[in-house]
Amino acid sequence: MRLGMLTPSSNTVLEPATASLLAGTPHITAHFQRLRVLSISLEGGSTGQFDAAPMVAAAEMLADAKVHALCWNGTSGAWLGLDADRAVCAAVTTATGIPCTTATLALHEALRLLGARRIGLVTPYLGTVQTAILANLRAEGFEPAAERHLEDPGNFSFAGHAPALVTRLVREVAAEGCDAIAVHCTNFRGLDAAIAVPDVPVLDSVAIALWGALRLAGVDPSKVPTLGPLARIA
Repeated sequence: MRLGMLTPSSNTVLEPATASLLAGTPHITAHFQRLRVLSISLEGGSTGQFDAAPMVAAAEMLADAKVHALCWNGTSGAWLGLDADRAVCAAVTTATGIPCTTATLALHEALRLLGARRIGLVTPYLGTVQTAILANLRAEGFEPAAERHLEDPGNFSFAGHAPALVTRLVREVAAEGCDAIAVHCTNFRGLDAAIAVPDVPVLDSVAIALWGALRLAGVDPSKVPTLGPLARIA
């Protein structure tokens, strides 16, 4: 089973993190194609990094590897809106014939399957980006319960924040009460927090993207127990 991951060019977390999650399942492999993403902002043309054309070009390269599913392993739909991600997925599938999802579409699907309503959010993003994400969560019927962000314009710099910091932020959000917590940035080290804070489902975006791609390819997520709470959501 081959999964194709469309990857932000300045990301250094998601590839080794995905490889770690799949280490015990050698029959499932992830394959990566990068596209240019250098900063995360609502200004200065940054949103143009997420247009469909570069996504399609990257997906066509991955299609040569005959992958069974594709995933935009980035979180831009969280602030641009889910319709932006749906349009990208439609364009990719039209061009390649391969089903496509995104880290953000998978997150929303997982939250609904969990029955979560009050959502905690932890990211490294600027406040303006965080505000847009919270607005989109509300638009999709969720209630943001607590949030933490780091005012970092990224994208490369996101990987420099230590797992211990991410875990501390997640614990702070959990203390305010929520049904689930999203650590939503695929260049942010949230996997440790998902283990360290067991009292509430902590959905790290790298794990979420892998979970979404597995389900799209017809693979039961329980086959990848390293996904933690996600492995129990079919």
